[in-house]
Amino acid sequence: MERYPPIADHGLVGDLQTAAVISSEGVVDWFAAPRFDSPALFAALLDHDRGGFFEIAPDHPSGTCKQLYYPNTAVLVTRFMSPDGVGELLDWMPPSPAGAATDRHVLVRMLRCMRGTVRFRLRCAPRFDFARAPHTLHVDGDHATFRSPGTAAHLRATFPLERGPGGATGDDAYGTIHLSAGQKAGAALTVCRPDGPPPGPIDVPGLEDELNDAVRFWQRWLHTTHYRGRWPDMVHRAAITLKLLTYAPTGAPVAAATLGLPEQVGGERNWDYRYTWIRDGSLSVRALLDLGFVEEATAFTDWLTARLTESPSGPGPGGGGRDREPLQIMYRVDGDPDLPEEVLDHFEGYRGSAPVRVGNAAMDQLQLDIYGEALYALAQGRGGGTRPHHRSWKAIAEVLDRLADSWDRPDDGIWETRGGRQDFTFSRVMCWVALDRGLGLATEFSRPADLVRWRTTRDAIFAQIMDRGWSSARGGLAQHYGGDVLDASLLLTPRVGFLSPTDPEWLSTLDAIEENLVSDSLVYRYDPAASPDGLRGCEGTFSLCSFLRVDALARAGRLEKARFAFEKMFTYANHVGLFAEEIGPTGEQLGNFPQAFTHLSLIMAATTLDDALDRRHF
Repeated sequence: MERYPPIADHGLVGDLQTAAVISSEGVVDWFAAPRFDSPALFAALLDHDRGGFFEIAPDHPSGTCKQLYYPNTAVLVTRFMSPDGVGELLDWMPPSPAGAATDRHVLVRMLRCMRGTVRFRLRCAPRFDFARAPHTLHVDGDHATFRSPGTAAHLRATFPLERGPGGATGDDAYGTIHLSAGQKAGAALTVCRPDGPPPGPIDVPGLEDELNDAVRFWQRWLHTTHYRGRWPDMVHRAAITLKLLTYAPTGAPVAAATLGLPEQVGGERNWDYRYTWIRDGSLSVRALLDLGFVEEATAFTDWLTARLTESPSGPGPGGGGRDREPLQIMYRVDGDPDLPEEVLDHFEGYRGSAPVRVGNAAMDQLQLDIYGEALYALAQGRGGGTRPHHRSWKAIAEVLDRLADSWDRPDDGIWETRGGRQDFTFSRVMCWVALDRGLGLATEFSRPADLVRWRTTRDAIFAQIMDRGWSSARGGLAQHYGGDVLDASLLLTPRVGFLSPTDPEWLSTLDAIEENLVSDSLVYRYDPAASPDGLRGCEGTFSLCSFLRVDALARAGRLEKARFAFEKMFTYANHVGLFAEEIGPTGEQLGNFPQAFTHLSLIMAATTLDDALDRRHF
């Protein structure tokens, strides 16, 4: 078992309420329950010695490991090949019932020998509450029960288990099983409340039935997609990943399954991404609709509308004496706005990348662009047949009335830097989008609105951006007013309609980004050295921006360049088609994994490029 496998050396399984990250060695080294944003009981990715893990692997000194997904599903298959035999480990989580939040979650791990003989070993080493809570262990034959304050974990196997040494917080469960060709075995870990009923015994036929159910669920869901383009394997995998990262009871997607994975190994840029960002979720609506997943797109717009109609008042959750904005930049999956940040001092971090932060202090930042993304999502939601009802429209109109008075403010910007507020150009572009889409909704659905005021403000924002946001030195739109630093977030400009994709000013901006932020198809968000962001160190290229560049190139008619850049990005995917947040200087994946924003931008780029190629005249 490698102490810290590469971030990319993992697959993801989940039940639409939480998820587990599993290495190609068969190690579950991240799992939080009962929700994505709950404390973890396996967190070896953040501290190999203290974090906890669940390993099933061959007991053989040599061999190779390969990993793949069962076709068109979220069932992860890890293959172990040695001179003695070939074994497979199939991991999945039975999808939770639609619409019902539950505190009971099951991770199923099925073993089978395909050739020769394989002796598998099992070690289940949970460390509850990020290894801060002790646990007891009781073993009775093939049933091991771990109990910790507030949580129980039941491990059932088709072979005997035994107690063995663990860490400072309690003992671990061990087991071995010897399989010959054609034989199968398995184990299932159920996490629930301490007073919850224990699971019953398991057997191989029952596990096979559950496997077939999981395969049918995912293949039937994916069969509803409208995508018939050139890259079905990558687009389908991206869609499944977005589904896995969405909390089904509310329809809210999390930014990533993990926390604390570094943007620079050994650096401090380590954040908790297990929450729902207004920006990420809003941009997913169009991507989901383009694929035909209307139910998922509608679920998020309903969640977003609920946030708008909550009518918050008083100080923001982070304090500081500032009034709460109508929208916060991120929430928990159930809409809770409180995400206090703390540091897990007892964890060393991935390969020594401390601090390990839980929660996210950026929740209290002012990021004006979220109003544009929110209205963009609601306007796109028309494609799913949704229309604003009276109460939601009243909330939307109040937000836009307030924005018409308060858009001209410095803010913290899209990238959540901690270097002070600026007049960020992208934030102003999205304020323009908010008012523009609000005008469109009011007109289309004949809703009451101060149309003159909104239109006047929208036009004033446009004029200000083109006057103060333009950098003569760069020949394009700058990151913020009065500066010459470029910012890849502006690659969204043609998609949201602020400038035409063939407008000379936009093409000049695109050329400037190409010259200054692009490295072999990979795109940096900005240059921290030229625009200090309040954090030490550097970061890799941002895969979201790399896919946004493909989208912008395709819209500009630069199709060959766009297609080559798009297909080159596939070479940076991991072995099962997943992406983290960033790509490092030698092609390694960095940051939290897998990142929803990266996969939704892949879908955006694919559908835009497919459409442009279909319309091309030779």
